[in-house]
Amino acid sequence: MKTIDSLGDLRGKRVLVRSDFNVPLDGTTITDDGRIRAALPTLKRLTDAGARVVVMAHLGRPKGTPDPQYSLAPVAARLGELLEQDVALAEDLVGPSAKATVDGLADGQVALLENVRFDARETSKVDAERAELAGELAQLADAFVSDGFGVVHRKQASVYDVAQVLPAAAGDLVLGEVESLSKATGDPERPYAVVLGGSKVSDKLGVIANLLTKADRLLIGGGMVFTFLAAKGQPVGNSLLEEDQIEAVKGYLDSAEKNGVEIVLPVDVVAADSFAADAPHQVVAADAIPDGTMGLDIGPESGKLFAEKLADAKTIAWNGPMGVFEFEAFAAGTKAVAQGIIDATANGAFSIVGGGDSAAAVRALGFDEAGFSHISTGGGASLELLEGKELPGLTVLAD
Repeated sequence: MKTIDSLGDLRGKRVLVRSDFNVPLDGTTITDDGRIRAALPTLKRLTDAGARVVVMAHLGRPKGTPDPQYSLAPVAARLGELLEQDVALAEDLVGPSAKATVDGLADGQVALLENVRFDARETSKVDAERAELAGELAQLADAFVSDGFGVVHRKQASVYDVAQVLPAAAGDLVLGEVESLSKATGDPERPYAVVLGGSKVSDKLGVIANLLTKADRLLIGGGMVFTFLAAKGQPVGNSLLEEDQIEAVKGYLDSAEKNGVEIVLPVDVVAADSFAADAPHQVVAADAIPDGTMGLDIGPESGKLFAEKLADAKTIAWNGPMGVFEFEAFAAGTKAVAQGIIDATANGAFSIVGGGDSAAAVRALGFDEAGFSHISTGGGASLELLEGKELPGLTVLAD
C-alpha cells in the first residue's frame, strides 16, 4: 500500500485524514477514548511535518441528516487535550463552516469536520452520489490519508471514493493493523488458536468457514455457543439460539472433524433466570442447562479449559467476549480467556484482540493492553480480514 512517505513534502499542504472516532458516549462524555488515542501517532506525524490536518470521522448511526446527539464536539475536545492544541470543529462537513475552518488552519494545526454521516451521500449505494461528496471533500485538501481501520471494509465516500480523487496513502494505524493481522491471515505460526464469542453465529459464518481451513483450534463462547450446543443435541433453555443456523453449525462440526481442526466448547455455563445484572444464577453443566434459564457466561471449568487450550499456541486471534462482561456476575469467562491469552503471549505467542467488544472488554475489565501483541481498532474490519475478504478501503490504496 502507498504510505505517507509517498505524498512527499507536506509542509503547508492540507491533508484530509479519515479517522475512526466512533467512540462510546454516556451523554456527551466519552467512556472509552481508545480509538482517539490510536489515531494520535499519524496525526502527530502529519503536524510535525507541517501539514494542515483536516480530520473527518463518523459517530453513531445518524440517518443522513444532522443530529445533535451524534455531534463530534466531544471528540474535538478530547482530541485537543491529547494533541495539546485547540482543535476547531466545523459546523458542517463540506459547507461554508468547513471551508472557513480549513482556510483558518496554520501549518501544524488540526481541525475536525462534523460527522460525515450527517450527509446521506457518505453511505449511499449509488456510486455517483458518493463520488459527488468525495469531490466536495477533495476541494478541502491536497492529499488524503486513510487511517480509520474500523471503516476500511466499507465502500463509503470518505473511505473509498475520496482516495480516487486525491493523492492517497495509508496512515500508520492502518499499516500497523494490516501488518499485525497478516500474521494470522497469511502463514501463522502454529499452533494457531482462534477464540470466537459474541452473540450470533450468523455474524461470523464466513470467518468460521475460512478458519476451518486455517486454524488448528477454535474456542467457541459467548451467545453464539448455544447454537453449537443445540447442534449437538443439547438443551439450551432460554439461551440465545439461532435455530436457522443449526444445520450450518452441524456442517461446521463435520468439516472440523474432517480437517483435523479441534473445536472447543464450554463444559459448563453460568445460567441465569433472566438477562439482568442481579439475576439469580448458577453454574451448570453445558449439556444440562435447565428449562427457563439462559446461559450468560461460560463457567469456571470452561475458563480453565480454554486457558489450557491457549497455553501452547503460537498465534492467537480473539474476537468476541465469552459472556455478558458488562455485568460483573457474568464477566469471569471473558476474564479467564483474556488472562489465558496474556499468559500465552508472555510465553511467546503472537496475540491479536480483534477490536469491537473484545477490545472494550480488555479495557473495561482492567487488563494491561501491553499484555497483548496487538489490539485492533476495528471489529468488523478485522473479522472480514480473518474471513479472507478484500477490503475496499485497502484495495483502493494499493501501489
